[in-house]
Amino acid sequence: MADYRLISGDSHFVEPPDTWTVRMDKKFRDRAPHTVRNLDGREGEFWVYGDDIPPIGVAGFFAAGVPAQDLPNFYKRGFEAAPKSVWDPAARLKDQDLDGVEAEVIYTSFGMPLFSLTDAELRAACFRAFNDWAADYCSHDLKRLVPLGLISLEDIPGAAAELNRIAKKGMRGAMIWAEPPDDRPYSHPDYEPFWAAAQELDMPLSLHLGTGMKGHQSDAMKHLVFRVATIHQAVERSLVVLVCDGVLEKFPNLKIVSAEHDVGWMPYLMQKMDKVQAKFSAVTGMKLSLRASEYIKRQVFATFIDDDLVVDVLHHYEPDNIMWSSDYPHTAATFPHSREYVDKLLGAVAEPSRRKVVRDTAARLYGLE
Repeated sequence: MADYRLISGDSHFVEPPDTWTVRMDKKFRDRAPHTVRNLDGREGEFWVYGDDIPPIGVAGFFAAGVPAQDLPNFYKRGFEAAPKSVWDPAARLKDQDLDGVEAEVIYTSFGMPLFSLTDAELRAACFRAFNDWAADYCSHDLKRLVPLGLISLEDIPGAAAELNRIAKKGMRGAMIWAEPPDDRPYSHPDYEPFWAAAQELDMPLSLHLGTGMKGHQSDAMKHLVFRVATIHQAVERSLVVLVCDGVLEKFPNLKIVSAEHDVGWMPYLMQKMDKVQAKFSAVTGMKLSLRASEYIKRQVFATFIDDDLVVDVLHHYEPDNIMWSSDYPHTAATFPHSREYVDKLLGAVAEPSRRKVVRDTAARLYGLE
């Protein structure tokens, strides 16, 4: 690889235990997410959210670089085992340097389950508190620590106002539901002022793994293998709605990011949408000025961590759309060997395309150039 450092299109914060308890509005503070040790006889430390969301162990969210054989015992640890980068952004920059990384686009970790909270007012309060904490953390160096905010979409004027607020704080984009409620799909006209605000502010909107509103649809979804193998289907459904119901046509500068769903499935989805459009548009009333796949190429970006199909995908879904993700500091992270990993994975890819995937596409999308 040429002599340049990487940019991760999807890394993560690990919110410290007091993230919400000291920042939530007083009205909600007694319901703020918090941590508990050795919950219900289980060893370790757990985030507790309330009745809507099961408790979540903390250690798996900062296990980057831990050998696989050590993970069972490591997962029994708490925040005392977390790297300094959880609290100290200067320490995070040192970890970036160790990994050959120049900058990271940083998503929440323990804020992701909050997307399924049924109390919209509580969720919005949690999101505001997170946004304040994340902006403060990244203010240490906004060129290398690139924060994404959290936005709740029940109150569209409030959502647009929060998007504008966090943009002023230096955030470069925001997360919304990977898949919204059934009765209010992303084609619903209520969302249009928010799409317009995101387009005007040039704030990409991310549909990240694990942030859908629907939750578990069946007993099968409780099975880990089933859940992991099908988890990308939520974002597929959202992309079909955004493309085929004309949202991306109406808002041509709106940018959407599929985050941590990998990319191997994207060419098939694009092909399938084009075929359905060609055969059934007259029946369904679908009226688009471009082929469905062209909206994906124009406005939809995707991240991957360890997708072995990415080299084949580049012939159909281009390097201008794809961003490598370190996933630091989660268990799946390639830290501290990210440079070696991308050299091996993308060794056969021509240099201009390789540079786009591991650096330039993220830099362009988030204004880091």
